Amino acid sequence: MLNAVQSAIATPAVVGVARGMSLFGEHAAGWLALGLVGAAVDRDRRRDWLGAAAGVAAAHGASIAVKRVVRRRRPDDPSVRVLVGTPSRLSFPSAHATSTTAAAVLYGGLLARPLVPVLVPPMALSRLVLGVHFPSDVLVGSALGAGVASGVRAWLRRRAGAR
Repeated sequence: MLNAVQSAIATPAVVGVARGMSLFGEHAAGWLALGLVGAAVDRDRRRDWLGAAAGVAAAHGASIAVKRVVRRRRPDDPSVRVLVGTPSRLSFPSAHATSTTAAAVLYGGLLARPLVPVLVPPMALSRLVLGVHFPSDVLVGSALGAGVASGVRAWLRRRAGAR
């Protein structure tokens, strides 16, 4: 399947965009930075933005923990081109898909915008284009990110009601 994805859409322009997305999502840094920008700009909801950013960090941490337990290796097939460097050889789940989904759910809630369909599919597909994840890695990563984000949203709502 990875070979089919790469053959179908891995043009130089698409690979360039995918690499940029990879850099943005590495260690959830881009998503965390956006949460801090939200906290700086939206002073009335600063605590909510910081809580959402903490949720993104928690989702990223959860994906790293699962990776270390499962220890699934990244794709290694001669037909699949690896088009970006990775910080580890572990594949399952995709930390990029996890943190992107968490950010889309949490920041989308704060912005009252449906960010999941806009942000998650491109990031998930980028991981396949770059040849660094199996499809199940990004699917489970997205599910993990959604689960962590749902828990964080519930916690933020309870905390807001207690103020």
